[in-house]
Amino acid sequence: MISVNDFRTGLTIVVDGGLFRVLDFQHVKPGKGAAFVRSKLRNLRNGSVMEKTFRAGEKVEKAQIDNNKMQYLYASGDNHVFMNTETYDQIEINESQLKDELKFLLENMEVSIMSYEGEILGVDLPNTVLLEVVDTEPGIKGDTASGGSKPATVQTGLVVQVPFFVNVGDKLVINTEEGTYVSRG
Repeated sequence: MISVNDFRTGLTIVVDGGLFRVLDFQHVKPGKGAAFVRSKLRNLRNGSVMEKTFRAGEKVEKAQIDNNKMQYLYASGDNHVFMNTETYDQIEINESQLKDELKFLLENMEVSIMSYEGEILGVDLPNTVLLEVVDTEPGIKGDTASGGSKPATVQTGLVVQVPFFVNVGDKLVINTEEGTYVSRG
């Protein structure tokens, strides 16, 4: 058990039988009445975000999330196959559990698989990935880095806004949290 006064971003807790990750929290001490903690929580099973208020000092259960390093191998119908890099065990994860992650996954990429008491919760991607541009309008001589942006499609099908100087075949560093262009790779 952990006190809500000890909340920190990224902490995983169990609330009312649901598994949640703390996205944001704020300690509030009103002039009148008891102190409380206002928090924003993401449900790790369905991805929904909710706001919940706890009384100061209230106890919640801390969830122990296991992270296993795995390598993405291939897609097999609606399932995606991952291999443990130490034991070579393979697991399949259904496409419905990998909603947003598929935009960044490449074969042979190393990721972390999150699980709780044997239940697979999803894939934890690296902060940035290197993806190749497969389609974009050609750059025009005289375009500058600060002169605006254009859409570019990368090899996974993700469309990102990039500077005008980016061309087909360029490798780009993409932020996986926001799905945005960071730099050329």
